[in-house]
Amino acid sequence: MTARRAGRTLHGGRVAYAILVVAVLVSAFPFYWTVVAASRSNADLAKVPPSLLPGPNLMRNFEAVMEEADIGKALVNSLIVSGSITVGTVLCCTLAGFAFAKLRFRGRGALLAVTVGTMMIPPQLGVIPLFMLIAELEWVNQLQSVILPGLVSAFGVFFMRQFLVQALPDELIEAARVDGASSARIFWSIVVPIARPGMAVLGLLTFMAAWNDFFWPIVALSSQNPTVQVALRQLGGGYVNDQSVIMAGTLLGTLPVLLVFGLLGRQIVGGIMQGAVKG
Repeated sequence: MTARRAGRTLHGGRVAYAILVVAVLVSAFPFYWTVVAASRSNADLAKVPPSLLPGPNLMRNFEAVMEEADIGKALVNSLIVSGSITVGTVLCCTLAGFAFAKLRFRGRGALLAVTVGTMMIPPQLGVIPLFMLIAELEWVNQLQSVILPGLVSAFGVFFMRQFLVQALPDELIEAARVDGASSARIFWSIVVPIARPGMAVLGLLTFMAAWNDFFWPIVALSSQNPTVQVALRQLGGGYVNDQSVIMAGTLLGTLPVLLVFGLLGRQIVGGIMQGAVKG
């Protein structure tokens, strides 16, 4: 591990490499154990000490997951819900963040304070009126009942506002105004390219939160039209919970999140490096 400072190359040394290796192993072990547990039987997991090597039952456990829960439909539903919420949140929060960061309008400070203040309200307080609303709209057990309440978030607005305050120079906006560009043209041609690292971070956080959400989907949806987290609740039932089947379902539910992280990882690292260079 090397870094350049004032023309010199700095080396991390063996201690830094050892710390990084230990950190990687500790971070990766839970996912590795999920793979091991998903490929073993319940009896193997009950042994002391348990085996730390993958077993031969991975496909059998996947088949048990498919039989006990409609995991295929749940994965599709979760992809639709999480993808829609992510796209909506990133777009709406970037627009609002740009407005709060660079546009001048009456009541901007008060509106931002109210938006940030909503973060202190527990989401559970809004469950009853929200359910009454979707029942009135006849959206119970439909995906839009889960998608629409999550299309924008106060955290996302604040996050993008803070990012654009630092990353977007006022001179670029002034130059675009002089050239006759409208606010919409400035947003799509200037703000979005500059905000891409922040949008990637917000997109990943939003996707993970929507994918892992359990409380509201289990209220708004039924077991016939579930998301992944609701479907996983149906696994491993019986007098003794089959932990290997539960872990197999958990593994299936984790793979899309890893895929999204792989797709957005470069943008996230680029955003971190950009912030480090500015600091």
